[in-house]
Amino acid sequence: MTVVRPGAVQRAAQRGYARLPRPVRLALVRAVMPSHTLGALCFLEHDGRVLMLRQRHRRGWTLPGGFVNRGETAAQAVCREVLEETGLVIEAGSPVTTVVDPRYRRVDVIFHVPVDREVGVVPASEATRAQWLEPGAAGPVDTSTAMAFDAFAQARRPGAQVGRLLDAPTA
Repeated sequence: MTVVRPGAVQRAAQRGYARLPRPVRLALVRAVMPSHTLGALCFLEHDGRVLMLRQRHRRGWTLPGGFVNRGETAAQAVCREVLEETGLVIEAGSPVTTVVDPRYRRVDVIFHVPVDREVGVVPASEATRAQWLEPGAAGPVDTSTAMAFDAFAQARRPGAQVGRLLDAPTA
């Protein structure tokens, strides 16, 4: 693999871009870059079962979660969504994995919250039903939920592959 250095025109464009006011730079980036949606999903897990929801706008069972609002972190969003949809108050902790769906330009940040005791769940907001289900026993789930389950399983497996440096330019 070789390092590609920018040519004279590209370097001049980068210097000009750097001199623009920040709002103009942001507007240019938003105009030329693809837009994505950002979501946050939560695996609430108790005794090997995961809290699953039925929601009005989704097919099959889903995980608690939803879109990240402007000015909100993924952790704040997942706490808000879990509260809105289940009545449960959680501390999100660090994300365990992410799912990038290039087809729909969606990125979901996945959180895991172990639940140490049986808790009541009050489905609300978009949620019409809540149930603690063993993974695989939920039957049909929507595509984003299936992708989240796959990513979650990969992140939790022993010996999950981590990245490594393959090459570096000489200093």
